[in-house]
Amino acid sequence: MTIALAIHGGCGTLPKAEMTDAEWAEAKADLAKSLRAGWAILAKGGSAVDAVEAAVLVMEDSVHFNAGHGAAFNADGEHELDASIMDGATLAAGALCAVKRIRNPVSAAKALMHRGDPLLLAGPAGDAFAQTEGLDMVENEYFSTERRRKNLASMKIRELVGTAGEASEAEKHGTVGAVALDANGHLAAATSTGGYTNKPPGRVGDSPIIGAGTYARDGRCAVSGTGKGEFFIRYCIGHEIASLIGYAGLSLKDASDRAIAELTAHKIGAGLVAVGADGAIVAPYNSEGMYRGWVTPDGLVHVGTHADVEVMGQA
Repeated sequence: MTIALAIHGGCGTLPKAEMTDAEWAEAKADLAKSLRAGWAILAKGGSAVDAVEAAVLVMEDSVHFNAGHGAAFNADGEHELDASIMDGATLAAGALCAVKRIRNPVSAAKALMHRGDPLLLAGPAGDAFAQTEGLDMVENEYFSTERRRKNLASMKIRELVGTAGEASEAEKHGTVGAVALDANGHLAAATSTGGYTNKPPGRVGDSPIIGAGTYARDGRCAVSGTGKGEFFIRYCIGHEIASLIGYAGLSLKDASDRAIAELTAHKIGAGLVAVGADGAIVAPYNSEGMYRGWVTPDGLVHVGTHADVEVMGQA
């Protein structure tokens, strides 16, 4: 049976000169580690839901991505995290937004999905739920990194001098996500983020909004997005791609390209990964780069940051 897995670590990657060769190698290694974690589950006949959780967990624990450890700071110098997961077989989903103490929000989203109701919890209620589920809880400072501190300071200055709109996508945004097709033909998607640097406290983007930043539906596709969340919400990007496939008969590639074109018209950086019911994978983006990767049917791990894509060995 066909299995498929793709991930992203956010669009608007840093210019190559802003990280050392060793740092770029570390980021790529973490992308490959994420793919191997998800693929190991799929290869053993495991579920797409478990695979996307496993893949996102690795990126939440990596300093190189804006999710979990390494999340962006809000305007108050705190971290507020959003995450969601969706099962394409049943349309069950779980999501959390503006949580502050859950080490791995994607796992809390999955636990909430299995609970069945409610679908979405916010802030302290989300943290309390995760604690009752026995998930790893941390102090908010755990998510901080020096690079994110520098980004916050830079955005504060830009705000004062009126150049915030000129900040790069890498300075502002960042998200991680995974999509998968398992051996039983079921699809799943998961997304996790720290939002954007210097965001207003309480701001919620598209990542925990089912149908916007995350969507999965068997027979159509699974989608995880990255970019300016407010526009992903307005266009219901994940659901839009599934609808273009289901109602207009577009291919996964054409539907995804059309969705990114809609966002490009607003001059925002945007990207996504998606997998179709047949195992096809796409990873379009309109920014300088996007952390991304996938595993081909022969089990080879492919990872990219900018235009180049590198083969990182077997999954």
